[in-house]
Amino acid sequence: MYSIITSALLASTALALPQRRQAPVNTTTCNGKTYEYLSLAGYGFTPSNSRDKFGDTAGGIGSSAALDAKTWTLHDNGTYTGLLYALPDRGWNTEGTLNFQPRVHKFQIEFDPASTGPSPNLQLHYLDSIRFSTDADVPFTGLDPNILPPYLTTTDGTTLPSATYSGDGFGGDGPGGSRPSLDSEGIVLMPDGTMYISDEYGDYIYHFTAEGRLITAIPPPEAFVPIRNDSVSFSAASPPRYDPDRETVPEDPDFGRANNQGLEALTRSPDGKYLYALTQSALSQDGGAEGDEFRRWSRLVRMDLDAAEGGVPPVVAQYVVELPVYTDEDDELAVAAQSEIKYISDTQFLVLARDGAGRGQDETESRYRRADVFDISGATDVNEMDTVAPGGSLAEGIVQATYCTFLDFNVNSELTKFGLHNGGEQDVGLLNEKWESLVLAPVQPVVDGQQWGNWGGKQGSSDEYFLFSLSDNDFITQDGYMKGGEFQYSDESGYDLLNQVLVFKVRLPQGSQPLVE
Repeated sequence: MYSIITSALLASTALALPQRRQAPVNTTTCNGKTYEYLSLAGYGFTPSNSRDKFGDTAGGIGSSAALDAKTWTLHDNGTYTGLLYALPDRGWNTEGTLNFQPRVHKFQIEFDPASTGPSPNLQLHYLDSIRFSTDADVPFTGLDPNILPPYLTTTDGTTLPSATYSGDGFGGDGPGGSRPSLDSEGIVLMPDGTMYISDEYGDYIYHFTAEGRLITAIPPPEAFVPIRNDSVSFSAASPPRYDPDRETVPEDPDFGRANNQGLEALTRSPDGKYLYALTQSALSQDGGAEGDEFRRWSRLVRMDLDAAEGGVPPVVAQYVVELPVYTDEDDELAVAAQSEIKYISDTQFLVLARDGAGRGQDETESRYRRADVFDISGATDVNEMDTVAPGGSLAEGIVQATYCTFLDFNVNSELTKFGLHNGGEQDVGLLNEKWESLVLAPVQPVVDGQQWGNWGGKQGSSDEYFLFSLSDNDFITQDGYMKGGEFQYSDESGYDLLNQVLVFKVRLPQGSQPLVE
């Protein structure tokens, strides 16, 4: 009897004692603000050959993503559900661009953080797809824009980077035509259901209705507009698959955004006042045309949505973000270009920077794949400057953002929880090359002050969040379809790449309120 009572007393006492906090995988302090990577909490995927409601391969869902805040729900059994908007880019393009109509997919996600592997504990259930078109209902296309004008315009006369194509734009018969080009890479979901989408081709930002119809086309700052031979030239030297010998001369712009290094990332402040966009790496005149090790000087743009005229917000500030440099497999310096940013505060942002190694690539071991932090509080506003790093060297007097390394995707001791790994065999557990999205969701959502139930857009008092990251598989599959299912393809790589999703548990600086309410 004594032992039973004693055991019960000890057990109740143990329950009353403060729970020991699990040691984080990594802790980073950036300009006095502390970030903690607590654990890899989840994994899920969609198959490489999954198809959307239009009959097209759904692949590449991770170019960017956004959570519909009001749908994020914590249920009584400890599981979470929510509506996720997942952005593929320009369609299957590993063998040349195609007349694919860019779109966004909607998934119902189910996440059970109590299940820690090895089976996936994140499920993505496809719901819908929304295709993008102009205000005149002309479909956008994934085809590379024309090297020189003519370019289409909106009904109010705004120039749109455009592609003129022959046949059906897939290499088959058809009448030909022209469509505005869009390589969609960043998404911001607004409370009214409208979407801002950032583009790599023209460095434009497009505001679409909830149904995917263009509201406003926001042109890039003058320093971002690509120039070849003294003329505007939006081509990214990505010829169509049906005309692989089409030349862009010179291949790289002399000025403006570098090829396929445009506005890769997009985020906004929770109050809805500011929209932020970041180039994937340096502009051509800032080192983007000087070789890989010189393209580290990315530019962050801040736009004032409250001051928008005709739907176009003015650019009120620009800052230089120095991207991280690593040593590649050939012992040469390389820049880890960025793929996504996420607002944390008025001065600090998460940024996803990575190399090009992973499943489907010759090099399987990634040397840099992280969600880092940068701080602009002490950075120089370069909004009036066309060039900030001539020849790839930062100009004297310019102070770049403070950059702090944080969350390493490649920690194998965490990846093995779900049968995943960095480096080694080309199996389904190997991490993909392209990780291009960051989504934050509160661990303890609240409604009416209670830390349970539907989030309702409120963030709660806890500083713990789930950080979702989706990969982009470039539509690589051996069972692929485009053009409403009429065009069938098999990627020449021979791979079937899953669309992988990782979920990290993190603790943000105390009092952070980074989410849109």
